Amino acid sequence: MRKTMSLKQIEANRRNAGKSTGPKTPEGRAVSKMNALKHGILSKEVLVRGLNRKESGRELTALHQRFWEQLNPEGPMEEMLVDQIVTTHWRLRRALTAESGEIELSVDEGQWNRRRGANPVLQWMQWERLGDPIWNMEDSSLGNSILESWLDEVRKAVEQAGELTEAAIQDFAKQYGGKPNSLTRELEELRLQLQENPEGLDASLLRERNKDRVLAFLKRKLSRLASWRSQCEEREECREKAQQAAAVLPSMDVLEKILRYETKLERQMFRAMAQLERLQRMRQGEAVPAPLSVEVSERA
Repeated sequence: MRKTMSLKQIEANRRNAGKSTGPKTPEGRAVSKMNALKHGILSKEVLVRGLNRKESGRELTALHQRFWEQLNPEGPMEEMLVDQIVTTHWRLRRALTAESGEIELSVDEGQWNRRRGANPVLQWMQWERLGDPIWNMEDSSLGNSILESWLDEVRKAVEQAGELTEAAIQDFAKQYGGKPNSLTRELEELRLQLQENPEGLDASLLRERNKDRVLAFLKRKLSRLASWRSQCEEREECREKAQQAAAVLPSMDVLEKILRYETKLERQMFRAMAQLERLQRMRQGEAVPAPLSVEVSERA
């Protein structure tokens, strides 16, 4: 048997229904609108949550809120379109991040490969393979630095022994695998010249004169190597800057991939914005004509 409601109960139900119409203040409505974000399928799935890279859910929420407040959607259709706009915008930002990552990778890998190529052992193999290693070493700051170090050892040996000995030249040649080269031959010719004594000097004077001549020779060599090293360092620094500047542009394959991705996302975002504007104008009572644009499927 149905219970008949009294007039007082009917009035009370009406008053209670009036109290449950939702938030009335702007702040309350803003909070209510953001409830849709908590359940948005797209906004949840767009975040990357990998082990090595995690996107910020807080940043996405803040971005979504700014769009939500400006576009002011009402109803599930408008909320869905706003969610799509936000998600597409987030993916566009990711495309820019990918472009920056490609540039950083290209610049860093290029610099790393060039530094790895400056390994003395690897460089020595290349210098020796191209011919006389001395000539090739003098064409780089690393090579000149190594020659300076080795010739300085010869200078110390001369100062200690008082003369340029065959052993000192052989020790120097060992640095090059024991093979003769232009510098060892030059040292050997100098040693043979020092054995001559056209002035007829006694042994002590001849020894002192020869020591001074060898040290003067080595000083000139070391000074020239230091000058060449400085020139090579300046040239290599300019080359490194130019190579890093050239690496700022991604490769054509990567660039075309990113541009195609951005173009597709922009089309999706502008289409969602146009559909949202159309729905909102219709909701406000405007007589909105049918769209004149014709969408062509990419599959076609």
